[in-house]
This record gives sequence, C-alpha cells and structure tokens, in this order.
Amino acid sequence: MKTADFDFDLPPDRIAEHPVRPRDAARLLEVGNCLHDRVVRDLPALLQPGDLMVVNDTRVIPARLDGRRGEVAVEITLHKRLGDREWASFARPGKRLKPGDTIVIAEDFAAEVIAKDGMEVRLRFSASGPDLMEALHRHGRMPLPPYIRRQSDKADDADYQTVFAAREGAVAAPTAGLHFTPDLLAALDARGVRRVPVTLHVGAGTFLPVKVDDIADHRMHSEWGEISPETAEAVNAARAAGGRIVSVGTTALRILETAGREDGTLVPFSGDTSIFITPGYRFRIVDLLWTNFHLPKSTLFMLVSAFAGMERMRAAYAHAIDRNYRFFSYGDASLLHRTDPT
Repeated sequence: MKTADFDFDLPPDRIAEHPVRPRDAARLLEVGNCLHDRVVRDLPALLQPGDLMVVNDTRVIPARLDGRRGEVAVEITLHKRLGDREWASFARPGKRLKPGDTIVIAEDFAAEVIAKDGMEVRLRFSASGPDLMEALHRHGRMPLPPYIRRQSDKADDADYQTVFAAREGAVAAPTAGLHFTPDLLAALDARGVRRVPVTLHVGAGTFLPVKVDDIADHRMHSEWGEISPETAEAVNAARAAGGRIVSVGTTALRILETAGREDGTLVPFSGDTSIFITPGYRFRIVDLLWTNFHLPKSTLFMLVSAFAGMERMRAAYAHAIDRNYRFFSYGDASLLHRTDPT
C-alpha cells in the first residue's frame, strides 16, 4: 500500500490548540455501520456491563529542554530512555551537532552528545536516575506536539496528563485518555465497565511523518511497554465471559496486540515494541477503540484504518471535517467498532 492512500485534506483551523473544559464535554464520533455524533460523556451508554477498558497509565515527563552549545541555542526533545543517564533525543538545530559536543542547560545541568543518527542524537546527561528526573522537572517543560504552534504554559502541566497517569516515562501523552474525568469514571463504574492498566511510554517518534512511498518500507519507532500478569488475567477473563475489550487509545492497543496470541489470549509482557499495524492486520485482543483524530499519512491513521476499515475511516474523517470536529491531541474523540478483514 502507498502512503498517499492515507492522505486527506485537513483545514488548519480544525487543529485544537487547547482542550475543551470540562474534558468530558468534548465531542464524540461513534464509527460503526453508520456514524453517530455524540459527546464524550455518552460513553457509558455505549458500553455494556462486563466490557473491560484498558488504559495506558504512563505519565508525561517535562521532556523539552532549552540549552546552548557555545553561542548557539539548542532545543532538545527527549525521545526514548536508554539508560540511567542516557536518552535518544531530537535536537533543533541538530545539523551541526557532533559527538563530543556539550549542551549546557543550566549551571549544574548539561548533556554530552555521544552519538548521532540522522535527526536523532544520543545524549548523556550530567545527572542520572532520580537526580536526572528531578533536573528535568526543574528545567524542562511539557513537550506539546509539533502541530500545536504555541508555547506550552502552566495549564498544560495538568491538561497534558491523563487521569490515569502514574508511571513516569512518556514524552507524549496517550491523548485518548485526556477526555476522562472522575465523574465519567464513576458513571462507567456504575455501568459495570471495569478498567485495568497497561503501560506504554509514548515516544516523540509517534509524531514522525511517514516519508517513504510504500508503507512496507517504513521503519516503525520502538517504545517500551509492560502488561502485568493481573491485567493479562483480567483481559482473558473478560473475553471468556463474553465481554468486549475497549482500548483507550492506540498506545494501549499497540501493547495489547504485541502481547496477544493467535488464539486471542493475552500474556504478560515487558519490553520494547515496534508493532506497525496497517490494513490487513487481524486483531487478536481489542474489540472497540477509543481514540482521537489523527494526522494525514500517519502511522496512527493507518492503524485506525486497519481497525475500522479504510473506506469507513475515510467517510468518518470527511464527516468530522465537515462537522467541525477538533483534531489531534487536544481535540475530540471517536469510538471505533472493529471491522475484520475479509
């Protein structure tokens, strides 16, 4: 398949710069055999007792740093943790950076370039472990996605975290989870919909464009994730009892499908995944996908096209654009029913 098959025209004013308030007042497009315009707080009525929601409990760290290499200002965006003091990162401008260069972030905090591969640089920080995390919280800021043109502010410190956030390590939010509020979770509890966590530390690679013509040539970024034995057991029990598995976000879906067996059971998992889901993929675990609206020609639009069908998703996105839905991280939500390939 060609990357161009996943292109569509998106007016710039459809890109959300800020979230709606309250979070569960965002709009919701249900995508099944037909399209239904709803709002996020309708979700409990759309699920059934015995359904199981799987949420990503990763927590976004302040992964964007401003530093200097000599007289040159450098902006760093952490991408993936490689060790106690080492991170794969993106740097702007990065063309002239070379191994051995030092980027000074603060009087007591710096990073050395130890390797470079295209757009990516490997950095070794002057602090490690908990000290490094403390330094990031002192000197870093929320890494808003590149399509949000404004600078992050203090409101983003809360807005860009989900209510499920518990385990630090992500450099981008699992944005489908941003719509949930305590009131919505209470309504889901009352409906008999349980939820369990998985972890996938979302990397900045999720925003990288697909630059090849043929999607088979795309090299997918890897991210670290974990599924506990308790979550695997809960998923298997729900499926055995006839409940549906509702993935809150593409990140939760990717780790679930990574650890799913051919027979439809889930096993515990801990490690990296670079799973790349495109049309023709046969899903093993997830029945419903709760997700935001994604970028043209992105791996995430390819994933939702695989899940709900290409023609159905083209129609859904055309409808969303026509009806002024808000796109991307701070935008509106969709609930997708799975369409299995014939």
